[in-house]
Order: sequence, then structure tokens, then C-alpha cells
Amino acid sequence: MSRPSVVVVGGGISGLAAAFELSGGATPSANPPRVEVIEADERFGGALLSTRWHGRNLDLGPDGFLSRRPEALALIRDVELEGELEDVGASGASLYLGGSLRALPDDAVMGIPPSSASMRQLGGLSRGALARARRDELIPRKRRVDGDVSIGEIVRPALGDEIAYRVVEPMVGGIQAGRIDNLSAQSVFPPLLEAARQRGSLLKALSGLSPQSPSPGPSFASLRRGMGSLAERLVEVLAQRDVVLRTGVTVKALRSLGEEYPLGVETDDTLTPAHVVILATPAPVAADLSASLSDGARELTTIDSASAAMVSLVYSSADLTLPEHGTGVLVPLQTPFEGDTHLVTALTFLDRKWSHLRRDGEVLLRAHVGRIDDRRFESLDDETLSQRVHREVTAILGARATPRDTRVQRWPRGLPQYYVGHAERVARARQFLDSFGVLLAGSPYDGVGIPASIGSGRRAGQSALARLTPSA
Repeated sequence: MSRPSVVVVGGGISGLAAAFELSGGATPSANPPRVEVIEADERFGGALLSTRWHGRNLDLGPDGFLSRRPEALALIRDVELEGELEDVGASGASLYLGGSLRALPDDAVMGIPPSSASMRQLGGLSRGALARARRDELIPRKRRVDGDVSIGEIVRPALGDEIAYRVVEPMVGGIQAGRIDNLSAQSVFPPLLEAARQRGSLLKALSGLSPQSPSPGPSFASLRRGMGSLAERLVEVLAQRDVVLRTGVTVKALRSLGEEYPLGVETDDTLTPAHVVILATPAPVAADLSASLSDGARELTTIDSASAAMVSLVYSSADLTLPEHGTGVLVPLQTPFEGDTHLVTALTFLDRKWSHLRRDGEVLLRAHVGRIDDRRFESLDDETLSQRVHREVTAILGARATPRDTRVQRWPRGLPQYYVGHAERVARARQFLDSFGVLLAGSPYDGVGIPASIGSGRRAGQSALARLTPSA
């Protein structure tokens, strides 16, 4: 029998993690399959991208990861980057409500204060909203939740529109740049769905699900040379293991060869035979590539993605004073600004969050812009967008002068939307593709964070190896 072959289409962190697992994982395999990674972009890493800027290793995509999940930490240790780890330097966040910053209470569950007292402590909410929260505790509405529903369908009937859109959506919707009336509770916020399936008060159920004491140690971590250094290190390791790495190459389709190798991965000038193919691409791309094999994955075309931009700003510390609390600010949608509404959905205090970014006399911020239904920023060039963001920073934080410098990074269609029924939709597509030896990996399917993406890729690699191993 010829050497087993696996092709990974997509060289973001999920695709690289899959290839790492295929080549032996923590311990290089003495007899691995032939592994090839094909990436349409000119570089590997996807959203994991870092650059030198003002003497710092600045992340232009995700700047850290949830360290209480094991997947990212395990991979970092496996590729010997553990010495680069840095724990988050502060915690907490504020909401910009009624023209003021309101510190989110420490007992908030995914940004939701789990009691009417916590809501009152937050401030900035109307008496009617606070009364609605108190009513949920004393005389909760009856509800019946069968199957998957949107986050909004759970929160709005129990707590009202004001709390739903001004408190819950900035955090929960902001993570995926989506709207709570569309996002799946099952896939995005499972504790909320669990709470909704209990009888009685939603707030009390949420409070019961939150840990009585926080887990020891910081909850977030990063790498001193930036999260992009993880992708760079993976590429180095894969090259040492003789994994074939191709960038700037677009895969056109998957073909059924019907020969010794059942699959072929077609580009403009090559047809690579494979026993298994892992698609670590946006969901609609996966649907298009597999269309010649089966129409069973066409549902993947309905997995939409939001575009976003990240604007980094460096101020003189004499020109901007940060609030004492937290690592950032969440801005509810429809917050008024200059006769319009804010473009900025969140601000991150990067040099408070990460010690390797601190410099005397400077303040480093990042502004997050864009939602699934707010594409206004796309019509602005980088200079105009930076100027607009600075004016919004001035309104929120009181900047006293223009920034020393700004940098805009755009991520077109970079944030997958997990609409109601997402898990079932993905499961059906996987079932159809599995019979052809095609596996799915990445943020469109199993979670949008770095740990989830790494876990998705490594599981796909493990599944591919299992398919290549003859049954006993």
C-alpha cells in the first residue's frame, strides 16, 4: 500500500493544529502520513497575526486566550513556547451607559449581573428595567424552552429589552460581533440555555450556575512576542517534520478519484491525492469545495460571518487617563454619538492587560468596530476611520489630544455567526462529508476562541489518523 496522505485546506490556527497532530503531536511520529497544508493567503496563521509597532509586539488579531481551557496551553507547551507565556495583568470591564462608565459587578456571568441588586449596583438603568429584574426574582414568568433558541428569546421575556440590549448584548453579542436575537444559546451561551430550562427566576438560575468562588489563577494569558508567534512556531515545527506547506495557493475543488487514493485536491496546476481531507476554511468555502462530492453540505453556506476592524491607538499618558477599573469598556449598540451612533463596540486597554506592552509615558488602546448588521466602517478609509475612533475615545474616556499614532487592521468576514440550530446544522454536514473522508475544523463549527479553534483542529487530526489506521 502507498503512503497514506492527508491534505489540510486552510492554514489558520485550526489547520496548523490539525497538521501538528497528524505529524505526531507532542512527540514526532516515526512513520507519519504524508501531510500537506494549502493556504490561499500569502502567510499562515489566519487571525493570529503580530507585528512590531512602537517598540512592541502588537497583535492585530486576538491578543490572548482563555487559559482556563486546556487546548491553547497544551499546544504552547507542546511546541516549547511555555517560557513566552504571560498572565493577564488586570481583570474586569465597564459598560458605557448614559454617558458614564459603569463597572460590571464581579459576580457577572458572561456580562450579566445575576441579581437585581447587581443590576442596581451597575447603575445607568431605568427604574423600569430594575423593576423588571426584581420581578423576575419575585414573580418569574413561566417559560418553556425546547431545543435551541436565540439568546434574545430567553433574556427579553424575562428581563426586558433594556437589559437585553444594553447589558447582555454588548458582552455576549460582542464576542462574535452578532445580535442576541439571532445567536444560538446552545452554541454561544450554554449556561444561559441551562438556566432557561429550569423553573423559576432566570437570574437566580444563572446565579446558581456561576461558581461560588472563582478558579485560582488568572483566567487569560498571552505570549510576549504576540499570539502570531504561536502560528510562526507551528510552521517551523511542521517544516522540520517534512509537512508540505503551500501558501498563495487556492484550492478549486475536491475530486473523487476512485483509485488507490479516494480523493483529489485540485488547484490551478496540481491535483494532490489524499485518503482524508480536512477543510479548515470558512463554512461557505467548505460547502463549495465539497459540492462535487455531495450536496449534503450545502447548509454550510448559511453560516454567515461578520466583518470587523481593530484600530490600535497610542496616546501620550498626559493626554489620556484610563479609569481605575478593568481592562476595557463595552459600548451598547445604538449609543448616541454626534447625531449618529457609536461605531466602536468595545475598547481594550492593551497595556494594562499585558505587561509586555507597557511603556512609560504612553497609553495603548484598541478599538473594536463592526457587527453583523453594522458595516458603516467599511465605507471609511483608514485615516477617516482612525479619526472617527479617536473622537469616540474622546467621548468615552476624555482624551485631551489626538493620538501619537494609529493602526487599522481589517478582518473581512472574519467572525462566524452561530445562529439558532448551528450545532445541528454542522452535525448534519459532518455526517454527509464523513462518508467521503472529508472532515471539518475551525471557528465556523466548534467555537470562535483560540482554544476552541486549536481543539477543533487537533480533534480533526486525530480523527484523520483513526481513519488511516486499519481496524484490528
